[in-house]
Amino acid sequence: MDFNIQLGAEVERNVLMALAEDIGSGDLTALLTPSKQARGIVITREDAVLCGTAWFNACFHRIDPKAKIVWSAHDGDLITAGQALCEITADTRALLTAERSALNFLQLLSGTATTTRLFVGLVSHTKAHIVDTRKTMPGLRLAQKYAVHCGGGYNHRIGLYDGILIKENHIIAAGGISKAYAQAKQLVHGEVFIQVEVETLDELEEALSCGARMILLDNMTLDQMREAVAINKGRAKLEASGGVSLETVRGVAETGVDRISIGGLTKDVRAIDLSLRHVEA
Repeated sequence: MDFNIQLGAEVERNVLMALAEDIGSGDLTALLTPSKQARGIVITREDAVLCGTAWFNACFHRIDPKAKIVWSAHDGDLITAGQALCEITADTRALLTAERSALNFLQLLSGTATTTRLFVGLVSHTKAHIVDTRKTMPGLRLAQKYAVHCGGGYNHRIGLYDGILIKENHIIAAGGISKAYAQAKQLVHGEVFIQVEVETLDELEEALSCGARMILLDNMTLDQMREAVAINKGRAKLEASGGVSLETVRGVAETGVDRISIGGLTKDVRAIDLSLRHVEA
């Protein structure tokens, strides 16, 4: 995924929606403060991986185009509790109005990046890559996949349009793995990939026999995964999936699979605790 190409428009879209739902017809409380230059400093209250600076910046620049934001840390950096991350100089009312939306993006995306980094660290002694899924917050698909990238993880397909994952219901409807795979081969073009989900070792054998080169092992035991790796003999990329946690991911990686997909990277996010402190200009 080329984030440099896609994220510019995505940041703008996300920020416009966030500000619209928060501000509505206007920030009534901000009118209680005088309009003058003010400064704010963002501080992290916990160790984390920073992510979301572009969204944070865009929130303030939408409200005050002259706002100046200077970062001392960047996306993908490890940050430590008590660290000052950036300093903002803007109109007082702009600081108050944009603050919540800006922090929401920064806290959420840093949370995704931080969780990803934890998983990546636990499998670093193996060849396994940590991969995300489509289980993302509505409207924040690219943002969260970017956060996974910042945390050292890899992206699965972005949506239903850039990859084919043949799952149980597709297999049943098509009349079997071989038929489903043959139909998919007729549909794909360019960089669109085909992956087949299997639940048993017999299904793995069938997927390999029809030429599948990306296979998802769904909810298999560690013993089944090890046997799947032995059967595969490097012919296809094997991806483990299903209930993988920080407690179990090391064992899954040590079976020899190539990828481990984890929905919790993006759907079970705990936002990082950040604070924006207002100081005198």
